[in-house]
Amino acid sequence: MNHTWLAEKGVIRFFGDPEPIQRNYHVPDFRSDQGAISVSASVHIQCGVASEDSVRETTWVQEQAEEYGLIKAIVAFCDLTQPDYESQLDLHQAAPLLRGVRQIVGRDAKEDAKTGTNVLLEDNRFQAGLKTLISRNLSFDLQLTPPLLKSAAIVFGRIDALPVALCHAGSPQEFSRDGMAEWERGLRAFAELPNTICKISGLGMFDHNWTQSSIRDRVLRTIDVFGPDRIAFGSNFPVDRLYANYEKTIGAFYELTEEFTAAERSDMFHNVAAGFYRIAE
Repeated sequence: MNHTWLAEKGVIRFFGDPEPIQRNYHVPDFRSDQGAISVSASVHIQCGVASEDSVRETTWVQEQAEEYGLIKAIVAFCDLTQPDYESQLDLHQAAPLLRGVRQIVGRDAKEDAKTGTNVLLEDNRFQAGLKTLISRNLSFDLQLTPPLLKSAAIVFGRIDALPVALCHAGSPQEFSRDGMAEWERGLRAFAELPNTICKISGLGMFDHNWTQSSIRDRVLRTIDVFGPDRIAFGSNFPVDRLYANYEKTIGAFYELTEEFTAAERSDMFHNVAAGFYRIAE
């Protein structure tokens, strides 16, 4: 499969230089990386294969799940603006573990200006495709940047029966007082939608030299906005591997949530994701 974003040599992306992860990364690699962290199940989120390979990606991940047992849910790519999107969804849904779709709306302002993906929120075809997911019992994973959060809240507010997982805590990446205030306002607007959860992950993409102290405010603000019963921690591996190993990444989340109750931590590290992605262990 062709991972177009990963295959480019010498191209520095918003998350840094991908050269160290420009290789295959399979279940045994993840098991090697997890160290002492206990992982009972994993959700595979589409990872940028060429559009023509998207169904192949889903089929291959389903095969990996059957071989290794770790993967318990799949979120696939489907371009909901294309005329054949429903036939593409039919092919994806042949995989028993298919649970949802991700079509990235925003990654980074400079890159989005080139790809034009952030105009999806204004595209009636995209909104019609999102409505179709409801009848298929599928969810949607939403990746975008903070300036788009309020607009997204309006769009998804019209489709409030659709379960939506906000990726990477809304991708906070402007850490000035004004930037953080804009991010939090957007988070709060989005959290008003009843069928949404927020995944805290990928913070290293925007804070390459992160420490537990530097991400503390972002993590705790996100939990405050959504509440522990709508938070799911994630790793974003192998991209997060560029800046920290798995134990440091998940270990930081464990330590930052030490003051929460056992039940709240169970929600954030297991129950919310298991419920949202309908994981049977």
